[in-house]
Amino acid sequence: MKITFKKYELKFSRPILTSRGGMNVKNGYFVYLEEAGKVGVGECSFIEGLSCDNLENYEEKLEEIAAAPQSYIANLESLQSEFPSIRFGIETALLSLKSSDDILFQSDFAFGKCGIPINGLVWMGKEDFLQQQIEEKLAAGFRCIKLKVGALDFSIELKLIEGIRKQFSAKEIELRLDANGAFNAQDVFEKLKAFSAFEIHSIEQPVQPKQFNLMREICASNIIPVALDEELIGVNAQKERAKVLDAILPTYIILKPSLLGGLQPCNEWISLAEKRAIKWWATSALESNIGLNAIAQWVAEKENLLPQGLGTGSLYQNNVPSKLEIRNGALWNCV
Repeated sequence: MKITFKKYELKFSRPILTSRGGMNVKNGYFVYLEEAGKVGVGECSFIEGLSCDNLENYEEKLEEIAAAPQSYIANLESLQSEFPSIRFGIETALLSLKSSDDILFQSDFAFGKCGIPINGLVWMGKEDFLQQQIEEKLAAGFRCIKLKVGALDFSIELKLIEGIRKQFSAKEIELRLDANGAFNAQDVFEKLKAFSAFEIHSIEQPVQPKQFNLMREICASNIIPVALDEELIGVNAQKERAKVLDAILPTYIILKPSLLGGLQPCNEWISLAEKRAIKWWATSALESNIGLNAIAQWVAEKENLLPQGLGTGSLYQNNVPSKLEIRNGALWNCV
């Protein structure tokens, strides 16, 4: 078996902004596995400042893997702690290599018979840009809207959310918030109470990770249901994963396979969560359509009815061609 890696640079159609800063381009690597005349394709996707990948030695590790592919393929777990995105890339390339007609997992979605409900993502920006995005998402048929919060003036964020609620009830439009850890112990409860007036479905990572006592207090307050996101990154041992869930007791967890080391570690998170009655959904982490397709097919097999965070395929000017398409607030595989 031969393995090769090809670097890519995806250009955003317009710069994106989160509480961690802005991005104009997204870098990563495509993975190509060749065996017996067949080629499988995967993606190593990381986000600088968020992924726990060892980016300083990343290319060196790719060269090592290319020189001895079988040893790494036989032991993907060895990549988990320092190179989770590479593990995801090889894992998805293997699925692609073994697949027929690009069907990685058997499901009605994979065969184009149904779509996966997804949230419409509203990125941070000036007030008029936020309002424009909200109107676009509603016009496109989304019934779940996710807003990035924490980087703008708080009063502006409240005003925008209030504007949505004046038009649509919580039964008509589900509102999710994503703070990316923007709040702190001094302001988080006050801000959650203000948001809660507008019947918010959930808030992702209201404070920075590794503050178990504070996060548990936030969850126990039940002002707004909490979804753990960044909190899961870099937690690799099954005992440590259980410790995080038991220490915080969130309502939801969010699974980003590229950042968590692939689909298998996400399966392990799901198993732990379901034993504790914790719900979950999956979110893409700015992958190209290659990684997005793998995550979508994996999610579809799970038959999770919650809206997923898989609407990032249209962010780029130069994304790779794909059968994925968003229709009326759902992601479809147009086979």
